[in-house]
Amino acid sequence: MHAHQRTPDMLSVEEAREKILALSPVLEAEDTPLLDALGQVLAEDAVAGFDLPPADNSAMDGYAVRHADITGAGPDQPKVLTVIGLVAAGQLPVQEVRSGTAIRIMTGALIPLGADTVVPFEETDELERTAAGRPLDEIAILREVSKGDSVRPAAEDVRRGEIILPKGTVLRPSEVGVLASLGNATVNVVRRPVVAVLATGDELLKPSQPLEPAKIYDSNSYSVASLVRRYGGVPQVLGIARDNLDSMNAMLDMGLTSDMLITTAGVSKGDYDIVKDVLAERGEIAFWSVRMRPAKPLAFGVLRGSGGHSVPHLGLPGNPVSAMVAFEELVRPALLKMMGRTNLDKPTVEAVLEDPIVNADGRRVYARAIVTKRGGTYYARLTGAQGSNVLTSMSRANGLAICPEDVPVMEKGQRVQVRMLDWDEDSVY
Repeated sequence: MHAHQRTPDMLSVEEAREKILALSPVLEAEDTPLLDALGQVLAEDAVAGFDLPPADNSAMDGYAVRHADITGAGPDQPKVLTVIGLVAAGQLPVQEVRSGTAIRIMTGALIPLGADTVVPFEETDELERTAAGRPLDEIAILREVSKGDSVRPAAEDVRRGEIILPKGTVLRPSEVGVLASLGNATVNVVRRPVVAVLATGDELLKPSQPLEPAKIYDSNSYSVASLVRRYGGVPQVLGIARDNLDSMNAMLDMGLTSDMLITTAGVSKGDYDIVKDVLAERGEIAFWSVRMRPAKPLAFGVLRGSGGHSVPHLGLPGNPVSAMVAFEELVRPALLKMMGRTNLDKPTVEAVLEDPIVNADGRRVYARAIVTKRGGTYYARLTGAQGSNVLTSMSRANGLAICPEDVPVMEKGQRVQVRMLDWDEDSVY
C-alpha cells in the first residue's frame, strides 16, 4: 500500500468503529488473583461447590428457642426459659434445645438442634437482668415472634451446583465478593490487553525535561495511557519517537510485543511523511478521514514485525483533544471487546443546550460539555474554547455533546445527546 493512499471519502464514526472492532479479537483467558480481576469478564461459568449459607444460622443476636415454648408470650405474660449455653459465630453447637430451654446465640452462629426460631435479645429481659447483676441462667421472652424468625435457612443465597455467575459476567465489587464467599482465590477471566503507547514528533519533551523554545511537553502519552488504564487495559508507555526512520523503527519494534499499538501525531495531510512512510512500509495501514470533529485524521491497520508477529495499530491525531475524543469513540470500544465485554457503549443522556454548537463542515461535532441536573432535567453548557489543542476543555468536561453531521447549528434551548465521559455522583449534580 502506498504511504499516501487514502480512502476516497470520509468514513462515518460507525464505519471507522466497525473496521477497528473487526481487527480487535477477544483475547484468551487466564487465571487471575481475585482482587486483580475487578472489571474483567468471566471466561467460564462460576459454579457453587457448596450451599451458602452451608447451614441454618442466626440473623440476630438473641436466643435460639423452640417456637412452641414462646407461643402467647407478651410483656404481661412472659415465657421464662432456662439458658443452657451460648453459641458464637464460627462455633459448632454442642447442645440441643429441648422444651423449656434456650441457647444464647450470636449473629451468624449455627442454629442448634431442636431450635426453630431466634428471639432478638431486645424482646427479652436481658438488659434488666444484666443491669440488676443477675446471672443469665434463665431468660424471659417478652414477645412471641413468628416461627422461623431471624433464622437464615441453609442455601438461601446459593445452592451447590448452581451457576452463580455465568460466563461473560463483568466482575464488579459485588461479584468479586460472591466469588470470595465461594472460596475462590483466583478466577478465570479474559485477560487485559497490553497497549503500547507511542508519541511522535521532534517538538516533544518529556515532562521531566526543562522547557525549551519551540518545544512542548508530551501530554498524549499520559492522557492516552491513562485512558487505557481507566478502561481496563495495561498501558506500556514507549516514550517519544523522533521524526526519523531509525527512531521510529526502533520505537515501533518495542511495541510489537503488545496486543495493540497506539501512536499519536503524524497522520494528517500536513504532517511529515516519515510516520506515514514507516507505518505503510511495515504493515497494512490505511489513512482515513473520519467524519468527526475533533479527530478527523486517523490511521489504522496491522503493523508487522520481522518475526512475522503483527499487532493492530491505531494512529491517533496529534492534537491532545483529538487524541482523547478519538480514543473514547473508537479505541475504547475495541479495548472493551478485546476484554470480552459486549456492552461497548458509554451512558448517553438527553440534555438542554445552554450554548449553541456550530457545525461548519458537515462532520459530527463532539463539543466538550459540563452536564448538570436541575429539577429532574439535564443541562449541558460548553466548556469554553473548543479548539482541539485546548486540553483543559477536556479536564473541565464530564460529557461530549453531539451535534449530528447534517445539522449546521444547534441552538441554545435545543435538546442534545451527550455522551457521558464521567457518570457518577461527583460528575453530575
